[in-house]
Amino acid sequence: MEHQSSIPRINPRRPYVIAASGLKRIVLGQETGSRELHHGGHAAAAKPLRSARPATAAILVLLHSERGGLDEHARQTIAAATLLADADTAVVVAVLGGCAEPLGALGADVGVQLPQLGGAGYLVEARLAQALALVEQYRPRHILLPERDADADLGRRLAARSGASIATDVVELTRETACRIVPGARFARCALPRIILLARHAADARLPYVGRGEDAAAPVAEAALERGLRDLGLEGSDPDQVALEEADFILSGGNGMRDMAGFAALAQALGAATGASRVAVDDGRFARARQIGATGKTVQASVYMALGISGAVQHLQGIKDCRHVIAVNLDQSAPIVKRANLTLVEDSGALMQALLQLVRAAQAAKSA
Repeated sequence: MEHQSSIPRINPRRPYVIAASGLKRIVLGQETGSRELHHGGHAAAAKPLRSARPATAAILVLLHSERGGLDEHARQTIAAATLLADADTAVVVAVLGGCAEPLGALGADVGVQLPQLGGAGYLVEARLAQALALVEQYRPRHILLPERDADADLGRRLAARSGASIATDVVELTRETACRIVPGARFARCALPRIILLARHAADARLPYVGRGEDAAAPVAEAALERGLRDLGLEGSDPDQVALEEADFILSGGNGMRDMAGFAALAQALGAATGASRVAVDDGRFARARQIGATGKTVQASVYMALGISGAVQHLQGIKDCRHVIAVNLDQSAPIVKRANLTLVEDSGALMQALLQLVRAAQAAKSA
């Protein structure tokens, strides 16, 4: 006769919620529900609103988008603004270039889209004029921008034009102080300035709450004169002359990629910088400077295409900040498949030749 235990037991595979602390919590008495799904088919609680109180103040975030999206650095900057904001302060996010994804999910209470100021055009005066108009409209307590390229340039110009206090390369924030690293690996602290240029990883973009996500029209800015400057456009250069840490598109080869001529041709056609796994470097196919991973370079490309790379832990550590990872591998259970946004189970050589033909055909059609 089977013994029946009187001790109640909980099914460890039943639906659970993720608490604000990030920990998994099984909800007693609930086997199913209408909650949204979490990873692996489990249910996750909808995130609460950060604040529903009417805003009497604002914090302004200025960002440039990339191809209609925001990278991790931009998301971290929005998150930092929400951490500085109290219940009566709205987080206003203005995206130069426009953004297709909902800003409320990233913590924004108000989103302002500026698609006309995106791209690579030299529009520094027009962007500055629009930033000044936003400052005039919202009167923000603080203005946050990522410490990088066009965003950092805009922040410095805004400080110079308005006479506002500014802190650059900020690695740590409180509601009273900003902290940055100065030469000699020392920390310097100051009272929280009006304009803050935030270093990468200064805040965690994963928030336990959401913003209101209201859309707002951009204020009308004064006509900006580019002071006699003429935009001559961009000139292409050899992608391999760009440091891997700064490359936006990386084509990377591993042990399963042996067609070096096809690899070089595809990289040139795509305008991609080239990287490699440690195995491909060790056997002499790539220079040591091309190695990506914990013992090589850590990259943060918008697109990282891995050809014949299985994905050792060290390599995955080196690409953890990449926005989109495409894996080409014959082994569909390779570790890199779990990290990839798109996996193609195919021979890398055959795929390179097919992709090269498509790219060349598209280029020929464009130039015709």
